[in-house]
Amino acid sequence: MSGEMDKPLISHRLVDSDGSLAEAPSEAPKVGILGSGDFARSLATRLVGSGFNVVVGSRNPKRTAGLFPSAAQVTFQAEAVSSPEVIFVAVFREHYPSLCSLSDHLAGKILVDVSNPTEQEHLRHRQSNAEYLASLFPTCTVVKAFNVISAWTLQAGPRDGNRQVLICSDQPEAKRAVSEMAHAMGFMPVDMGSLASAREVEAIPLRLLPGWKVPTLLALGLFVCFYAYNFIRDVLQPYVQEGKNKFYKLPVSVVNTTLPCVAYVLLSLVYLPGMLAAVLQLRRGTKYRRFPDWLDHWLQHRKQIGLLSFFCATLHALYSFCLPLRRSHRYDLVNMTIKQVLGNKSHLWVEEEVWRMEIYLSLGVLALGTLSLLAVTSLPSIANSLNWREFSFVQSTLGFVALVLSTLHTLTYGWTRAFEEKHYKFFLPPTFTLTLLVPCVIILAKGLLLLPCFSRRLARIRRGWERDGAVKFTLPSGHALAEKTSHV
Repeated sequence: MSGEMDKPLISHRLVDSDGSLAEAPSEAPKVGILGSGDFARSLATRLVGSGFNVVVGSRNPKRTAGLFPSAAQVTFQAEAVSSPEVIFVAVFREHYPSLCSLSDHLAGKILVDVSNPTEQEHLRHRQSNAEYLASLFPTCTVVKAFNVISAWTLQAGPRDGNRQVLICSDQPEAKRAVSEMAHAMGFMPVDMGSLASAREVEAIPLRLLPGWKVPTLLALGLFVCFYAYNFIRDVLQPYVQEGKNKFYKLPVSVVNTTLPCVAYVLLSLVYLPGMLAAVLQLRRGTKYRRFPDWLDHWLQHRKQIGLLSFFCATLHALYSFCLPLRRSHRYDLVNMTIKQVLGNKSHLWVEEEVWRMEIYLSLGVLALGTLSLLAVTSLPSIANSLNWREFSFVQSTLGFVALVLSTLHTLTYGWTRAFEEKHYKFFLPPTFTLTLLVPCVIILAKGLLLLPCFSRRLARIRRGWERDGAVKFTLPSGHALAEKTSHV
């Protein structure tokens, strides 16, 4: 497929001096399109640019001819389907019966169904659009394809969109013909099997980030909980007990205190299910028993949870840069300067606080940088360029390093604050002490699993060894050993 991605949308040999499309060569493969909507126009443009001779069938060709490239022939439906062997059906499901008058012209030809149902239609009809089309035209071969490709991708080319074209049909020859067309158009065909899988293929465009629903709700729940907790400690407590109005902290300060807590907890939740899975395998002595459903779903959502952790950490860094820009911060600096002058203090320097902030910021930058590397390698284009060992090293080893750096970052922030009574407002501990619970347990569990007594046993289990996988052989009577056990 060399050079496919560099193929222009409109071929240079098809461009006139005035910029309009010239007539396609007569020897070019002829393709028919039924329909004159947005997708049909984009499909015709892409086919013409890929060197195909396109014939468009419309109920009103005079009105729609100006919407298509000049190289595409726009005519009535019966004329459009008479000569091409491959015909794209770009009309909605409810208009399929109107094509029954073309049954004689369509006999023995390949119909490519590109339609997508609405969510209500998908739930109402038990039969896919492609299967319904096949039932209306039993003498035709129906292929489901190009329904996951948007009109914009067809116009702009596969470089600006998804390259995969999912194809399914009951006839291998028809799938091969459509696959060759997809290759010629610069796309990557993917065989999805028989036409029975068309319902699953049609459901793909209806999904709205299915793998992100639970992680997003988890992140929002954590944010609300930590935000409410920080509001009680940093805003409500000074107002109730000291009469200080600090509600100005709500937009920036409280949010900036909440974001690292959410990012830290989410990052720890990425590696907690792996620890639980290892403990289960050690306890069971086998890897062939399924994990509980909740743990299995948790393991499958680790990528999304990790990316949300990186998102919150990035926002925390941006909010931290904005802190000195606040008007309240400038007033605090002026007040501190006045107090220093009135107190006759010419030099204010706390060595411990200086070192704490230097180490705290350095560890935070290192943790964010490591998280950035994890986020980048989770992209399909980058992950596909890595072998399994490299990908595992980045996501597992470097990911755990990011968790350790985040823990050190949090501990440095706390320093001795966790032991000072003034930081327990309304008798509530500082927020960072709550976030340390789960990560510290994970780090401790990871250290235990690295011990030879556990790591070697876990490695054997993951290579297929079973504790209870003993096969018993019964020897003939009279033998010195009536029974012998052999571990397989």
